[in-house]
Amino acid sequence: LQLHHSGHYRCQATVGHVFPTWQESALVMVAVQGVPVSGVSLVAQPPGGQVAEGDRLVLSCSVAEGTGPLSFSWHRQGSAVPLATGPYYKLRTVRHQDSGRYHCTATNGGTAADSPPLWVTVLGEQDPLASGAL
Repeated sequence: LQLHHSGHYRCQATVGHVFPTWQESALVMVAVQGVPVSGVSLVAQPPGGQVAEGDRLVLSCSVAEGTGPLSFSWHRQGSAVPLATGPYYKLRTVRHQDSGRYHCTATNGGTAADSPPLWVTVLGEQDPLASGAL
């Protein structure tokens, strides 16, 4: 059952064998209600959001409840401007600049909910000039 199934319905039937006649029920209004989006979660691969510089990072977003169609957007450091859309955010080659706090937002057009934030930490050697070590 989906939202677009809302509308007026009635039942029709034939009665009698020799001289069949059509009979109709009263008109009934059926209103399909949407389930608000809730229980948004974010999972990282590799787990925990710690990834070596140059490796791949995949973040996936899912919802516990909510009628669709669902859409997803990805955000970093609390920015309202999305990094990407869709249930997955993939970084093929992470860099130190990719470290930070990420979250996804799920919406069904009527309601929206955010996942808890996930801290992504990129591990690996930094440029000694950038860190002031020299």
